[in-house]
Amino acid sequence: MEMMMQTDVIEWPSRLIRARAFFRQHRLFVFGAAILLVVVSCAVLATWIAPYEPTKIIMSERLLAPGAEHLMGTDRFGRDIFARVLHGGRISLLVGLCVVLLSLVIGVPIGLVAGYFGGRTDLLLMRIADVFLAFPPLLLPIAIIAALGPGIWSAVIALGVSWFPGTARIMRGAVLRVREELYIGAARTIGLGHPSILVRHVLPNSLTPVIVAASADFGYAILAGASLSFIGLGARAPAVEWGLMAADSRVDFLDHWWTALFPGLAIFVTVLALNLVGDGLRDILDPKQGRPE
Repeated sequence: MEMMMQTDVIEWPSRLIRARAFFRQHRLFVFGAAILLVVVSCAVLATWIAPYEPTKIIMSERLLAPGAEHLMGTDRFGRDIFARVLHGGRISLLVGLCVVLLSLVIGVPIGLVAGYFGGRTDLLLMRIADVFLAFPPLLLPIAIIAALGPGIWSAVIALGVSWFPGTARIMRGAVLRVREELYIGAARTIGLGHPSILVRHVLPNSLTPVIVAASADFGYAILAGASLSFIGLGARAPAVEWGLMAADSRVDFLDHWWTALFPGLAIFVTVLALNLVGDGLRDILDPKQGRPE
Protein backbone atom coordinates (compact mmCIF):
# COMPACT_ATOMS: atom_id res chain seq x y z
CA MET A 1 0.00 0.00 0.00
CA GLU A 2 2.79 2.40 0.89
CA MET A 3 4.57 1.59 -2.37
CA MET A 4 1.41 2.42 -4.35
CA MET A 5 1.06 5.76 -2.55
CA GLN A 6 4.71 6.57 -3.22
CA THR A 7 4.27 5.69 -6.90
CA ASP A 8 1.26 7.99 -7.15
CA VAL A 9 3.22 10.81 -5.51
CA ILE A 10 6.03 10.33 -8.03
CA GLU A 11 3.70 10.08 -11.05
CA TRP A 12 1.71 13.25 -10.37
CA PRO A 13 4.59 15.69 -10.97
CA SER A 14 5.58 13.86 -14.16
CA ARG A 15 2.00 13.97 -15.42
CA LEU A 16 1.83 17.68 -14.65
CA ILE A 17 5.09 18.27 -16.53
CA ARG A 18 3.78 16.33 -19.54
CA ALA A 19 0.52 18.30 -19.45
CA ARG A 20 2.40 21.61 -19.37
CA ALA A 21 4.64 20.50 -22.23
CA PHE A 22 1.60 19.47 -24.28
CA PHE A 23 -0.08 22.83 -23.62
CA ARG A 24 3.04 24.76 -24.67
CA GLN A 25 3.42 22.75 -27.89
CA HIS A 26 -0.27 22.79 -28.85
CA ARG A 27 -1.68 26.00 -27.44
CA LEU A 28 -3.97 26.71 -30.37
CA PHE A 29 -5.38 23.16 -30.21
CA VAL A 30 -6.12 23.49 -26.50
CA PHE A 31 -7.65 26.93 -27.05
CA GLY A 32 -9.84 25.68 -29.90
CA ALA A 33 -10.88 22.57 -27.97
CA ALA A 34 -11.84 24.74 -24.97
CA ILE A 35 -13.99 27.02 -27.13
CA LEU A 36 -15.59 24.02 -28.83
CA LEU A 37 -16.34 22.44 -25.46
CA VAL A 38 -18.08 25.64 -24.34
CA VAL A 39 -20.12 25.82 -27.57
CA VAL A 40 -21.21 22.18 -27.36
CA SER A 41 -22.01 22.47 -23.65
CA CYS A 42 -24.14 25.57 -24.24
CA ALA A 43 -26.03 23.81 -27.03
CA VAL A 44 -26.63 20.66 -24.98
CA LEU A 45 -27.65 22.61 -21.84
CA ALA A 46 -29.57 25.31 -23.70
CA THR A 47 -32.88 24.35 -22.07
CA TRP A 48 -31.44 25.03 -18.63
CA ILE A 49 -29.24 28.02 -19.52
CA ALA A 50 -31.61 30.05 -21.68
CA PRO A 51 -33.98 32.30 -19.69
CA TYR A 52 -36.71 32.25 -22.38
CA GLU A 53 -38.28 29.87 -24.85
CA PRO A 54 -36.54 30.32 -28.23
CA THR A 55 -39.80 30.43 -30.20
CA LYS A 56 -41.87 32.48 -27.75
CA ILE A 57 -43.25 35.59 -29.48
CA ILE A 58 -43.70 38.75 -27.37
CA MET A 59 -44.57 41.60 -29.72
CA SER A 60 -44.42 44.15 -26.90
CA GLU A 61 -40.67 43.41 -26.56
CA ARG A 62 -39.72 43.39 -30.24
CA LEU A 63 -36.29 44.68 -31.33
CA LEU A 64 -35.03 45.47 -27.84
CA ALA A 65 -31.31 46.24 -27.64
CA PRO A 66 -29.01 43.95 -25.61
CA GLY A 67 -29.41 44.58 -21.90
CA ALA A 68 -29.78 42.98 -18.50
CA GLU A 69 -33.12 41.36 -19.32
CA HIS A 70 -32.20 40.22 -22.82
CA LEU A 71 -28.44 39.68 -23.03
CA MET A 72 -28.40 39.68 -26.84
CA GLY A 73 -31.56 41.66 -27.42
CA THR A 74 -34.70 40.50 -29.20
CA ASP A 75 -35.69 40.08 -32.84
CA ARG A 76 -38.62 41.53 -34.81
CA PHE A 77 -41.03 39.10 -33.12
CA GLY A 78 -39.80 39.77 -29.59
CA ARG A 79 -37.98 36.44 -29.36
CA ASP A 80 -34.92 36.35 -27.11
CA ILE A 81 -31.82 36.11 -29.32
CA PHE A 82 -29.64 34.65 -26.55
CA ALA A 83 -32.04 31.72 -26.16
CA ARG A 84 -32.24 31.28 -29.92
CA VAL A 85 -28.45 31.27 -30.34
CA LEU A 86 -28.08 28.59 -27.67
CA HIS A 87 -30.84 26.40 -29.09
CA GLY A 88 -29.74 27.09 -32.67
CA GLY A 89 -26.38 25.53 -31.88
CA ARG A 90 -28.09 22.16 -31.56
CA ILE A 91 -29.27 22.06 -35.16
CA SER A 92 -26.14 23.69 -36.59
CA LEU A 93 -23.80 21.27 -34.80
CA LEU A 94 -26.04 18.32 -35.69
CA VAL A 95 -26.04 19.29 -39.37
CA GLY A 96 -22.24 19.60 -39.42
CA LEU A 97 -21.76 16.28 -37.63
CA CYS A 98 -24.20 14.39 -39.88
CA VAL A 99 -22.66 15.82 -43.05
CA VAL A 100 -19.17 14.75 -41.98
CA LEU A 101 -20.35 11.28 -40.94
CA LEU A 102 -22.22 10.79 -44.23
CA SER A 103 -19.19 11.87 -46.26
CA LEU A 104 -17.04 9.43 -44.26
CA VAL A 105 -19.50 6.56 -44.73
CA ILE A 106 -19.47 7.10 -48.50
CA GLY A 107 -15.95 8.36 -49.09
CA VAL A 108 -13.82 6.09 -46.87
CA PRO A 109 -14.88 2.77 -48.48
CA ILE A 110 -14.52 4.24 -51.98
CA GLY A 111 -11.04 5.61 -51.27
CA LEU A 112 -10.05 2.40 -49.49
CA VAL A 113 -11.03 0.13 -52.38
CA ALA A 114 -9.67 2.47 -55.07
CA GLY A 115 -6.29 2.91 -53.40
CA TYR A 116 -5.81 -0.74 -52.50
CA PHE A 117 -6.81 -2.44 -55.75
CA GLY A 118 -5.72 0.30 -58.17
CA GLY A 119 -5.98 -0.26 -61.90
CA ARG A 120 -9.41 -0.07 -63.50
CA THR A 121 -11.16 -0.09 -60.14
CA ASP A 122 -9.24 2.99 -59.07
CA LEU A 123 -9.83 4.67 -62.42
CA LEU A 124 -13.59 4.04 -62.37
CA LEU A 125 -14.16 5.14 -58.76
CA MET A 126 -12.03 8.26 -59.04
CA ARG A 127 -13.72 9.33 -62.28
CA ILE A 128 -17.08 9.02 -60.51
CA ALA A 129 -15.70 11.23 -57.73
CA ASP A 130 -14.43 13.69 -60.35
CA VAL A 131 -17.97 14.07 -61.70
CA PHE A 132 -19.12 15.31 -58.28
CA LEU A 133 -16.05 17.53 -57.91
CA ALA A 134 -16.81 19.20 -61.25
CA PHE A 135 -19.77 21.04 -59.74
CA PRO A 136 -19.26 24.36 -57.89
CA PRO A 137 -19.36 23.91 -54.08
CA LEU A 138 -23.02 24.86 -53.47
CA LEU A 139 -24.51 24.19 -56.92
CA LEU A 140 -24.74 20.41 -56.49
CA PRO A 141 -26.35 20.63 -53.00
CA ILE A 142 -28.87 23.15 -54.35
CA ALA A 143 -29.74 20.79 -57.22
CA ILE A 144 -30.15 17.83 -54.86
CA ILE A 145 -32.33 19.85 -52.48
CA ALA A 146 -34.44 20.96 -55.45
CA ALA A 147 -35.13 17.27 -56.11
CA LEU A 148 -35.66 16.26 -52.47
CA GLY A 149 -37.41 19.39 -51.25
CA PRO A 150 -36.16 21.98 -48.72
CA GLY A 151 -35.45 20.85 -45.16
CA ILE A 152 -32.71 20.06 -42.69
CA TRP A 153 -32.26 16.43 -43.68
CA SER A 154 -32.37 17.26 -47.38
CA ALA A 155 -29.52 19.71 -46.73
CA VAL A 156 -27.59 17.04 -44.81
CA ILE A 157 -27.97 14.51 -47.63
CA ALA A 158 -27.10 17.07 -50.29
CA LEU A 159 -23.97 18.29 -48.50
CA GLY A 160 -22.85 14.77 -47.57
CA VAL A 161 -23.17 13.53 -51.14
CA SER A 162 -21.29 16.54 -52.51
CA TRP A 163 -18.62 16.28 -49.78
CA PHE A 164 -17.58 12.63 -50.13
CA PRO A 165 -15.21 13.00 -53.17
CA GLY A 166 -12.71 14.98 -51.09
CA THR A 167 -12.81 12.34 -48.36
CA ALA A 168 -12.41 9.56 -50.92
CA ARG A 169 -9.36 11.21 -52.47
CA ILE A 170 -7.68 11.77 -49.11
CA MET A 171 -8.34 8.16 -48.14
CA ARG A 172 -7.05 6.90 -51.47
CA GLY A 173 -3.80 8.85 -51.10
CA ALA A 174 -3.23 7.42 -47.62
CA VAL A 175 -3.96 3.87 -48.80
CA LEU A 176 -1.53 4.21 -51.70
CA ARG A 177 1.25 4.81 -49.18
CA VAL A 178 0.17 2.13 -46.73
CA ARG A 179 -0.27 -0.68 -49.27
CA GLU A 180 3.45 -0.56 -50.11
CA GLU A 181 4.51 -1.16 -46.49
CA LEU A 182 6.32 -4.38 -45.61
CA TYR A 183 3.65 -5.60 -43.20
CA ILE A 184 1.06 -5.55 -45.99
CA GLY A 185 3.31 -7.77 -48.11
CA ALA A 186 3.82 -10.03 -45.10
CA ALA A 187 0.07 -10.31 -44.59
CA ARG A 188 -0.37 -11.39 -48.20
CA THR A 189 2.47 -13.89 -47.84
CA ILE A 190 0.86 -15.69 -44.91
CA GLY A 191 -2.36 -16.06 -46.87
CA LEU A 192 -4.65 -13.33 -45.51
CA GLY A 193 -7.45 -12.40 -47.91
CA HIS A 194 -8.10 -8.92 -49.23
CA PRO A 195 -11.04 -8.17 -46.88
CA SER A 196 -8.98 -9.10 -43.83
CA ILE A 197 -5.99 -7.04 -44.97
CA LEU A 198 -8.20 -4.04 -45.73
CA VAL A 199 -10.05 -4.07 -42.41
CA ARG A 200 -7.26 -5.15 -40.05
CA HIS A 201 -4.20 -3.47 -41.56
CA VAL A 202 -4.87 -0.92 -44.29
CA LEU A 203 -7.87 0.91 -42.84
CA PRO A 204 -6.52 1.59 -39.30
CA ASN A 205 -3.20 2.83 -40.66
CA SER A 206 -4.79 5.14 -43.24
CA LEU A 207 -7.29 7.02 -41.09
CA THR A 208 -5.05 9.74 -39.64
CA PRO A 209 -5.28 12.20 -42.58
CA VAL A 210 -9.00 11.46 -42.90
CA ILE A 211 -9.61 12.27 -39.22
CA VAL A 212 -7.68 15.52 -39.54
CA ALA A 213 -9.59 16.51 -42.68
CA ALA A 214 -12.93 15.57 -41.09
CA SER A 215 -12.30 17.83 -38.10
CA ALA A 216 -11.75 20.77 -40.46
CA ASP A 217 -14.69 19.75 -42.68
CA PHE A 218 -16.93 19.81 -39.62
CA GLY A 219 -16.61 23.59 -39.44
CA TYR A 220 -17.08 24.08 -43.17
CA ALA A 221 -20.14 21.81 -43.09
CA ILE A 222 -21.70 24.01 -40.39
CA LEU A 223 -20.98 27.05 -42.55
CA ALA A 224 -22.42 25.38 -45.66
CA GLY A 225 -25.52 24.27 -43.76
CA ALA A 226 -26.03 27.82 -42.49
CA SER A 227 -25.63 29.13 -46.05
CA LEU A 228 -28.35 26.80 -47.32
CA SER A 229 -30.64 27.85 -44.47
CA PHE A 230 -29.89 31.49 -45.25
CA ILE A 231 -31.23 31.10 -48.81
CA GLY A 232 -34.24 29.09 -47.64
CA LEU A 233 -33.11 25.57 -48.58
CA GLY A 234 -32.04 24.24 -45.16
CA ALA A 235 -33.72 24.67 -41.80
CA ARG A 236 -37.17 26.23 -41.95
CA ALA A 237 -39.29 28.00 -39.35
CA PRO A 238 -40.21 27.29 -36.60
CA ALA A 239 -36.83 25.51 -36.32
CA VAL A 240 -34.06 27.53 -34.69
CA GLU A 241 -30.74 27.51 -36.59
CA TRP A 242 -27.95 30.06 -36.93
CA GLY A 243 -28.21 30.48 -40.71
CA LEU A 244 -31.98 30.85 -40.50
CA MET A 245 -31.56 33.46 -37.75
CA ALA A 246 -29.19 35.42 -39.98
CA ALA A 247 -31.74 35.23 -42.80
CA ASP A 248 -34.52 36.51 -40.52
CA SER A 249 -32.38 39.53 -39.60
CA ARG A 250 -31.94 40.79 -43.17
CA VAL A 251 -34.77 43.30 -42.84
CA ASP A 252 -33.66 44.72 -39.49
CA PHE A 253 -29.89 44.48 -39.16
CA LEU A 254 -29.07 47.94 -40.56
CA ASP A 255 -30.95 49.65 -37.72
CA HIS A 256 -30.76 46.82 -35.18
CA TRP A 257 -27.27 45.36 -35.49
CA TRP A 258 -27.65 42.74 -32.77
CA THR A 259 -30.17 40.71 -34.77
CA ALA A 260 -27.44 39.66 -37.23
CA LEU A 261 -24.31 40.02 -35.12
CA PHE A 262 -24.83 37.25 -32.59
CA PRO A 263 -25.90 34.41 -34.95
CA GLY A 264 -23.02 35.33 -37.26
CA LEU A 265 -20.62 35.48 -34.31
CA ALA A 266 -21.76 32.03 -33.19
CA ILE A 267 -20.96 30.61 -36.63
CA PHE A 268 -17.61 32.41 -36.75
CA VAL A 269 -16.47 31.26 -33.30
CA THR A 270 -17.54 27.64 -33.87
CA VAL A 271 -15.86 27.35 -37.28
CA LEU A 272 -12.71 29.01 -35.94
CA ALA A 273 -12.57 26.60 -32.98
CA LEU A 274 -12.99 23.59 -35.27
CA ASN A 275 -10.24 24.83 -37.58
CA LEU A 276 -7.88 25.23 -34.62
CA VAL A 277 -8.75 21.72 -33.43
CA GLY A 278 -8.15 20.37 -36.94
CA ASP A 279 -4.72 22.02 -37.17
CA GLY A 280 -3.85 20.72 -33.70
CA LEU A 281 -4.91 17.18 -34.57
CA ARG A 282 -2.72 17.31 -37.66
CA ASP A 283 0.29 18.31 -35.57
CA ILE A 284 -0.45 15.67 -32.91
CA LEU A 285 -1.36 12.70 -35.13
CA ASP A 286 1.06 13.42 -37.96
CA PRO A 287 3.91 15.62 -36.67
CA LYS A 288 5.83 15.35 -39.97
CA GLN A 289 3.03 17.25 -41.70
CA GLY A 290 2.68 19.86 -38.98
CA ARG A 291 4.07 23.36 -39.00
CA PRO A 292 7.45 23.91 -37.40
CA GLU A 293 7.25 25.24 -33.88
